[in-house]
Amino acid sequence: MRLARLLPFALVLLVAACGELPKIGSSESSKPAAPQITEDMLRDRAKDQLAAGVKFYEAGEFDSAQKNLNASLEHGLLPKSDQARARKLLAFIHCVLGREAQCRDEFRKAFEIYPEFALTPAEDGHPIWGPVYRNVRTQLIMEREAAQDRGKTIIPLSKSEQMLADGLVKYTAGDYDGTIKLLEGALKEGLPEKADKVRAMKHIAFSECLKQRYRECRAEFIRIYDVDPEFDLTPAEVGHPSWTKTFASAKAQAKRNLAAKAKAGKSAPAPAAVPSKKN
Repeated sequence: MRLARLLPFALVLLVAACGELPKIGSSESSKPAAPQITEDMLRDRAKDQLAAGVKFYEAGEFDSAQKNLNASLEHGLLPKSDQARARKLLAFIHCVLGREAQCRDEFRKAFEIYPEFALTPAEDGHPIWGPVYRNVRTQLIMEREAAQDRGKTIIPLSKSEQMLADGLVKYTAGDYDGTIKLLEGALKEGLPEKADKVRAMKHIAFSECLKQRYRECRAEFIRIYDVDPEFDLTPAEVGHPSWTKTFASAKAQAKRNLAAKAKAGKSAPAPAAVPSKKN
């Protein structure tokens, strides 16, 4: 009798246990596992988005280009050079659409991500974003120099050094006549450091070329070699379309002048020895 009373309860427990087991062939047991997104997959996606952004940019579809370029930067998985390229194109788009602050910000990010970042000569000479790019580059150089000088005793600038600093600010702002006036004044006043003299003369030459006064630009480049015979432009400067040919011609002439001076010095007769007086 006791066994008969327990049997119904045992059957209930057995049915409940069977209900919890997965059914063979059911949709739950056959559902595939969700695919895992790997870092390599995200990196490949970023490359595809960058490529799409470049195509949209070249087609003039700036909204789509901006969307894809921003998406390519989302996870930070692109090589630094490609990140800088994406930032560059975003800067171009912002500048073309009149958003100078955003254009400046993207150029700055490109420099910070990839210190070797530079525009091509054709890009640098563009009238819309070229001045913004050069302004950002100059500002970053000044900030880096200031960071290196932190902790040093601050010495007030001399009159000539202040004129040099003010002239470079004028150059960055695109006031090339003002640049020439201040930098020539600084040289006349007397800059104590050779590097500062060269810097002033170089930016005078740049300003003359940018004003399309190529004869004056060439003459100023040649004069630099009297101060520094080893002078040369940086890789970012040498390809600028406004002065590339003028500088190359000036450099060649300056080297010829230096060689002629050296040859003349070697061929000059040595001074006659002064006979010693005999007691």
